[in-house]
Amino acid sequence: MVGLLELFCAQGWALTYACTASMSEHSYPLESLSIERQHVKVNDSAFDTFITQVSPDIVLYDRFMVEEQFSWRVDIHCPQALTLLETSDLHCLRQARQEALKNNREFETVELMNEVAYREIASIQRTDLTLMISSYEMELLKTVFNIDEQLIHYFPFIVDAEEQSKNTKAWPSFNERKGFMCIGNFKHPPNWDSVQYLKQQIWPLIRQKLPKAELSIYGAYPPQKAMQLNKPSEGFYIKGRANDAKEVMQQARICLAPLRFGAGLKGKLLEAIECGTPSITTTIGAEAMHDALPWNGEIVNEPEAFANAAVALHEDEKAWQGKQQNGINILKTCYSPVEFEQPLIEKIMEIKGTLINHRQKNFQGQLLKHHSMRSTKFMSLWIEAKNKGVET
Repeated sequence: MVGLLELFCAQGWALTYACTASMSEHSYPLESLSIERQHVKVNDSAFDTFITQVSPDIVLYDRFMVEEQFSWRVDIHCPQALTLLETSDLHCLRQARQEALKNNREFETVELMNEVAYREIASIQRTDLTLMISSYEMELLKTVFNIDEQLIHYFPFIVDAEEQSKNTKAWPSFNERKGFMCIGNFKHPPNWDSVQYLKQQIWPLIRQKLPKAELSIYGAYPPQKAMQLNKPSEGFYIKGRANDAKEVMQQARICLAPLRFGAGLKGKLLEAIECGTPSITTTIGAEAMHDALPWNGEIVNEPEAFANAAVALHEDEKAWQGKQQNGINILKTCYSPVEFEQPLIEKIMEIKGTLINHRQKNFQGQLLKHHSMRSTKFMSLWIEAKNKGVET
């Protein structure tokens, strides 16, 4: 999201960031980008006044839940506005993989047809253009859900490789780093699962080979059950939120990310590449992140193979340095701003200039908007009326 905001600001666009979340000490300083911040509420007609006054040319929804809540209001008061949807990842894919893991079976694409998919795909159909962060998920949308290519656009994380290459000289060396690390918000189910997986199956195998090894696990919102896993005697440390994710990433020799379900691109693994920290992850962890290029570590799925790969790379300086170089190659090839930023702006402006025709070609989207948005609209109005009754 920050990458998109920076890109839009670079076009000279005036941005207003409307959010339902409360401000906190960790909120991103939008003021540094000269972005106006506006607090909004769900099921509240005050949003109608706000959006009418702003009268935007373009509206970007952050994930399908936000589109569900606010798009019908935007359609009424700003029907001329081009609508964009930023997915982060395909939630239905993450949900299906989680269910498959829970039931101890292999994931199959037929399982994508779940309740989340009905909502998520409908949201994509209703929106003028959806931004997909994963090339793998782009293909799923086209082949499994038959989404028109004109409605989706591939836009991954963006990293300035030239600027990043200057930072490599400041990377701590192999001998200046030690141990292992893992990072991820504890409220995100794949992250919490990977911590438990590490504790129960992988870390004991690593400690057998490296009895003095230490693993530091970082992540915001650790629950009490996570803090109870903190075992210094076993070299297993739950550190909680990191003030600077890249700083703690550069202190470690290896990043561990044994993700067993999930979707999208993994920010933690991209940060590991940016910090020159080789990573051991799974097929799901590295999915759509490196094209056909060698990974900046190892990709393994079984606990014993995962542990062996982690130990081997932790102890082999030459191999470790080679994995660092793999990461640099990945950045240059897969996340270049030159490759992705201008095409996105051109796509947005192209659709904006032919918006009526674009929408006419998407009859299914207009059909979904007519029916599902009416139900969402009246449900929202009912909740608002109910809430006002409670207040009075």
